[in-house]
Amino acid sequence: MIISVASGKGGTGKTTVSANLSFLIENSLIADCDVEEPNVSIFLKPEIIKKEIVTLLYPEVNKELCNTCGKCSEVCAYKAINVFKKSKSVFFMEHLCHSCGACAYFCPQKAISEVSKRIGIIEYGRYKDVSYAGAVLDEGNIKAPPLIRELKKRIDKTKNIIIDAPPSTSCSMVAAVEDSDFCVMVTEPTLFGLNDLLLAVDVVKKMNIKFGVLINRFRENSDFENILKSKNINVIGKIPFDIDIAKMYSRGEILVENPKYRDMFLKIYENLKKSL
Repeated sequence: MIISVASGKGGTGKTTVSANLSFLIENSLIADCDVEEPNVSIFLKPEIIKKEIVTLLYPEVNKELCNTCGKCSEVCAYKAINVFKKSKSVFFMEHLCHSCGACAYFCPQKAISEVSKRIGIIEYGRYKDVSYAGAVLDEGNIKAPPLIRELKKRIDKTKNIIIDAPPSTSCSMVAAVEDSDFCVMVTEPTLFGLNDLLLAVDVVKKMNIKFGVLINRFRENSDFENILKSKNINVIGKIPFDIDIAKMYSRGEILVENPKYRDMFLKIYENLKKSL
């Protein structure tokens, strides 16, 4: 089973939900796919037992073999490689490259080879009964989706996987939630929260992923739940606006280790299973 936890915007409590769900599900592994700002480890505090460097292949042009025929530029769907015949030069833009290898494959002169360049690391660990895997994108790098896909490819598929996805509706979020059996959408009961939640809901609907919404910082006099129900959005649970939760969160503590909040998360998990 793969459960992803996503949100339309940052700061809704997505990582809090991910970390606590991982403690309720047997044989669980939590994968921190928010590679630009990973913070699952703040709550789990895992013992890291292994790290792996992740690389991507990029084209390298041999100027002595290249006759600037332009075939590489022609086959590049992202216009990452451009040929200027008048100056007999090739200009490569790494940030546009998707490492598909088409330019090297189709080059008639075999003037293009592929070289590996580091984009980040993946680390593996454990905290109590929960396995942990997280990816960290190198500073200044923009290749978050490939790193996320590499993390998902390498994790133990025999586990029940909880994915902490990046916020928003970006390519990174899509890469994280794709292939999920269920997506928990965490929101806050504000106009900004509603606006961004609806954008994220549209994304998971188009990806044909089952989902349910979890309302964080919920106040009893709020009409937010009714608004969601009027839009036929499944609400699987609510986390109250509670000072004790805020204090535990600020200390990086797991809420389900407190019996009061464990029962609340168990109800959320039961509703999640019913939705599945």
